[in-house]
Amino acid sequence: MIRASFAFILAFAFGTDAHTAQPRRPPAKAAKGRGHADRAAQPRLPAFDAAAINNPDQRAVHRGARGSAVARVQILLASAHFSCGQIDGSFGSDLQKAVTAYQGDRDLPVTGTVDGATWAALNEDPAPALVPYTITEDDEQGPFVQPPADLLLQAALPALGYASPLDELAERFHASPALMEALNRGADFTKAGQQLTVPRTVVMPPAHAAQVVVSKSESSVRALDADGKLLAFYVATIGSEHDPLPIGTWKILGVRRNPDFHYTASLFWDAHDPNEKAVIPPGPRNPVGLVWIDLSKEHYGIHGTPHPALVGHAVSHGCIRLTNWDALELAAMVKPGTPAVLKE
Repeated sequence: MIRASFAFILAFAFGTDAHTAQPRRPPAKAAKGRGHADRAAQPRLPAFDAAAINNPDQRAVHRGARGSAVARVQILLASAHFSCGQIDGSFGSDLQKAVTAYQGDRDLPVTGTVDGATWAALNEDPAPALVPYTITEDDEQGPFVQPPADLLLQAALPALGYASPLDELAERFHASPALMEALNRGADFTKAGQQLTVPRTVVMPPAHAAQVVVSKSESSVRALDADGKLLAFYVATIGSEHDPLPIGTWKILGVRRNPDFHYTASLFWDAHDPNEKAVIPPGPRNPVGLVWIDLSKEHYGIHGTPHPALVGHAVSHGCIRLTNWDALELAAMVKPGTPAVLKE
């Protein structure tokens, strides 16, 4: 069980104001049927085709670009364990950080732009960036629910699952719902047997990490082996003005998968009512997502998120937040006693 304090999430995560983080209190409302409540917040992208994204012959791409070449970069970087978070076909600051980290690790010119040398290195991965997938009956089982913003109302739910089949499938393939729809124009995401084209996400797992390094200035988490070699790079959301990252060397105490979350309002500087307490049930849309990596600094951890699109773009109450898939990968690489260096 995760006991809430500074571990608790971002100002935007539950429909809160970015500065005051006071929870709004709409009535609890479960998503009826298998709707697409997750579409509204996603930018609409142009149609992509598998041939364009799977084509290794690409021009240079840089920050601000959108489209097939960007999606290819994101997928190939993720396959090399350089994650920009959600695959969305847009070249923003998170992708630039991942590109820069990749270039530095591969002894390439560090430009932050995917130039010819960087494309050549990425294209050494011969596997297609996009692969086929058929929706199964299990994908349609749910239950699907749109979690209410209020934590006390969330506590009344049996679990905090996905909002829709599209929401579930997008997270499985590390993509934004908008990109999934752009890749599959006209597809029915509520239909078992529907054929889809999806990002390739099945890759060899990294080796066990000897050290985890969290950088506040870079908004990143790096996993290193015993020789200091970079095993994986993840863009992260880290701390805030009120709850800064606890700089220092700590240790990982353990890992909890699919955790519940114990919210104690008195531990939060921005709590509306300091007497509130709640146990938030497990699920991918739980405040700490699908995994909690406990640190020896009390109340702090590395964890997942209910809002993958906001990783790297919001603030948190001091903890280190990754996408659920990145947090799960990191959790498989560490063990009790692994050092965690938190630095500026």
